[in-house]
Amino acid sequence: MSNYPLSYKLSWLPRFLKPSLAGDARDFAPMAGMLMDPPKRAVRLAFVGDISAVANRSAPDCDREIKALLGAADLVIGNCESPVVDRPSAVLGTRLGTHHAMSELFLAEALAAVGIAREKLVLSLANNHVFDQGVAGFDETVAALQRLGIRTVGLAANGPVVPVQVGPLDIGFAAFTLWRNADENLFAGRVSMDSDEVRRRRDGVDLLCAVPHWDWEFRHFPRTETRALARRLAGQGVGLIAGHHAHVVQPVERIDGTIVAYGLGDFLSTAFACQPWPGRIGGIFVVEVSADADTRGAIASYRLHPFMRLRAGDHERLVPVEALVGQMRGKAQGRLRAIFPAS
Repeated sequence: MSNYPLSYKLSWLPRFLKPSLAGDARDFAPMAGMLMDPPKRAVRLAFVGDISAVANRSAPDCDREIKALLGAADLVIGNCESPVVDRPSAVLGTRLGTHHAMSELFLAEALAAVGIAREKLVLSLANNHVFDQGVAGFDETVAALQRLGIRTVGLAANGPVVPVQVGPLDIGFAAFTLWRNADENLFAGRVSMDSDEVRRRRDGVDLLCAVPHWDWEFRHFPRTETRALARRLAGQGVGLIAGHHAHVVQPVERIDGTIVAYGLGDFLSTAFACQPWPGRIGGIFVVEVSADADTRGAIASYRLHPFMRLRAGDHERLVPVEALVGQMRGKAQGRLRAIFPAS
């Protein structure tokens, strides 16, 4: 059984149809910020949102600006929202969109289309949909990502923090999910669900990043409980947090030296093909991390790059918000102004 409260379940459809803007952007940080003078050497991390093939039968079309942005990153981090299987076992649920699935071929073609090199990609498997195709589908997903050469986080077998060498830096990634769509015994021993295990490793990493699957869906502003957890993670030595699950863009917060991007929306659609437009706005969160000796591992700057997923036949087209035209551009920019305070 899932662990969603009843009020959450009852609000899912209304919030999907009309994502909530209840909150105050003044409580949060601008979309971009400089935290120090530009370092002489830096590592660039690019965080993307949830990845699924629910509304895509073929690989997306990608604007060259987005492709260049992702291609310039030293490491891309995202959430694998769909099991990667050849044949879904939950056939009816997969057709209806309640159960997620994507093929290994689709994932490979989608990554190539958006300019993400597999060897520079880390995907979290700590999410509520990871057992949508059962335990066999989970095992098949792990094996498929290994074949593709994609590193994974959020697996209990790998421990709470997975170190990844990115250029001259050692960066630790800790992924966990607060939500599950299946019985707890399926997650236990397979997928991380314990945020308390996120601590700085004793042997040290230059920067500790958390990748949580948290908060409530289709709400642009995080809940009080989510913000409290962010503060607790910051107190545990986490310097950077990039969250998933809300399926809409959420704001950025600075907690002392920690940067929190609460939600990046979907990178490739995880909802229905006819998703309302606010849920089609996503964000690519680019962070520059210093590799200089005196500021090693410190965040030098960050910027959220908003884009929109437009329908194009049997797939989506990824376009920067600045490149939109007409009424849609105005609507998207207005929504972003409601979420992010002016710089």
